[in-house]
Amino acid sequence: MQASERVPCAPVDATRPPRWRAWLSAAGLALGAVVLSPGAIAQQPTTVKIVLQSQLRILDPVLTVAYSTRNHGYLIYDTLFSMDAKSVPQPQMVERYTVSADKMNYSFTLRPGLKFHDGTPVTSEDVIASLKRWQSRDQMGVRLFAALQEMKAVDPRTFTIQLKSPFGLVLETLAKQSSPVPFIMPARIAAAPPSQAITEFVGSGPWKFVPGDFQPAVKATYLKFNEYVPRKEAPSGFAGGKVALADRLELVSIPDPQTAVQALRAGEIDYIEDVPPDLMSQLEKAPGITLKDFGANSDMLTLRMNWLQPPFNDVKVRRAALAAINQVDYLDAQFGNPKIYQLCGAVLSCVSPYATEQYATQTRAPDLAKARALLKESGYDGSKVVILHPTDITVLSAMASITAQALRGIGMNVEIQSMDYTTMQSRRTKKDPIAQGGWNIVHSQWSTLDLLTPIINPNLDGRGEAGYIGWSKSDRMEKLRNDFAAESDMAKKKQIAVEVQKLNYEEVFYIPLGGFSKIKAYNAKMARMVDAPLPLFWLGSRP
Repeated sequence: MQASERVPCAPVDATRPPRWRAWLSAAGLALGAVVLSPGAIAQQPTTVKIVLQSQLRILDPVLTVAYSTRNHGYLIYDTLFSMDAKSVPQPQMVERYTVSADKMNYSFTLRPGLKFHDGTPVTSEDVIASLKRWQSRDQMGVRLFAALQEMKAVDPRTFTIQLKSPFGLVLETLAKQSSPVPFIMPARIAAAPPSQAITEFVGSGPWKFVPGDFQPAVKATYLKFNEYVPRKEAPSGFAGGKVALADRLELVSIPDPQTAVQALRAGEIDYIEDVPPDLMSQLEKAPGITLKDFGANSDMLTLRMNWLQPPFNDVKVRRAALAAINQVDYLDAQFGNPKIYQLCGAVLSCVSPYATEQYATQTRAPDLAKARALLKESGYDGSKVVILHPTDITVLSAMASITAQALRGIGMNVEIQSMDYTTMQSRRTKKDPIAQGGWNIVHSQWSTLDLLTPIINPNLDGRGEAGYIGWSKSDRMEKLRNDFAAESDMAKKKQIAVEVQKLNYEEVFYIPLGGFSKIKAYNAKMARMVDAPLPLFWLGSRP
C-alpha cells in the first residue's frame, strides 16, 4: 500500500515526552540540536536505522525461533538454497548440484570464493556441522536426517547427501525461510550443542555483526561485508544477488509505536517493520514516507490450548472452545479494517498451495448450543482456565479478552494473566499444573512462512511432551506428516493436507484466527529494498 499523495504533513510535536528522548538516547539516535531533518539525511545515505516489531535479545538463530533473531540471522548468515518470489528453491551458496533419477542421492558444489567474516573460507565441513546443529531444532531438519543414510564432504567445496528412505523435500528443507533457518556458520562455532548458546556470531552473509555495539533489546549494529560476492541473478524473494543497501545498519529499540512513528516522520529512523492500523493515517500522506504490506495474509493469528492440563486434556472441551469462537470478533477488535485482514480457516494458512477451508467452523457464527452441550458432556467442573496475555505485543493486545469473553459465555471459569512477552515465552514452556504456574491458552502471531506445510507448522506437532508447546499427542498426525514429507506428487500432497486439516479440527490441535497483512513504513533511503515477506535489508535490483 503506497502513499498516494505527497502533501505537507502535520508538524511533529516538538514537546516530546521524556520517555521518547530516553529511548532515542539509549538507541544512539540524534537528539536536540543535532536531530537530522529529512533533507539532511539525504547527505548521509550510508547508514540506515531500523525499528523491528520485537526487540533483539538472543543472537543464536538455532537456540530460539524468535522472529527478531531470525531477522538478525538473515543479515549476517547465508543459506545453501533460498526461496524465490514464486516459492521455488534456488541455489544460493551452492554453485551447482545434481540429483539422481530416484532422488535418493544429491551432490552439491559450493560457489568459489565464499568467505566468512573472519576471513576463513567456507567449506563442506562448515556446511555439514551447521546442518547437524540446526536439524535437531527443526521439524523439517529432523525428518531429513531421519531419512538420511549419509552426508559427507567430498572435498572443500563439494558434499553429498545420500538418503536411505524417500524424502521429497530436500531442496525445500535447505531453503527453509523462517525460524529456525538453516544458516551456515563456521564448523568451530556450529560444534556447540544446539541447547547451548553460541558466543561468536560469524557468518558469510552481506552484513557483519559488531559485537561491541550490542545492547540486548536496545541496539545492534551491522557493517557491510565488502568481501561478500553476490550472485549474478536478480534478487527475487529470498534468492538472487544480495547487495547490502547501506554501509551501516542499526537496529534500534523504540517500544512505543506512536514514538516510532514520530521518529520516522522526523527522519530519526528510516524503517518500521510493523505499523499498527490505528497509526497508519499519520504516515499515509507524510512526505517521503511509504506504507506497504509484506504481501496478502503475510501473518496469521492463532490460539493454542495445553493438552497436558485440565480442562483441555479432554477433546470435548477443546471442541467446545472451537464451537464458541468467531474469527470476526478477533479481527475486528484487533484491526478494525477489513482491508487488512481476511477470514481464513486453513490450518496451513490461506497463502499455502495446500490451503483448504474444509472442516473449519470459526469463520462463521459460533454454535453456542453445541459448545455448551459439549462442555456438559465433558463433565467440566468449573476449574479455572488461565490465558497468558503479553502486554507489549500490539498485534496480540485484543486476543485474550475476546477468548475470555467467548469461553465465559459458555460457562467456563476464565482468568487472564498479563505479563511481558519475554516472560510469556518462558512461562508457556512450563508443563506444571495451573496451581503451580501452568497455563491453558496462548495466542500467537505467526508469519505464514511458518505454517505453509504440515511439516513446517509446529502447531500440528503430534509428538506430545517431546514436541511443541501445548504438547498435542497424535500418532495419526505424525504419520500424516511423515507421509507428506516422503511424497513428491503434488496432487497426493494436497490430499494429505486435507486429511491433516480434518484431523486438526477433530482433535483441535490449534485454532487459526484469521490472516492479516502486516504493514511496514520507510523513507526514501529504503525505497530499493527487496520485496519479500520478511524484512530483508538488501537491494531489490542490482546496482
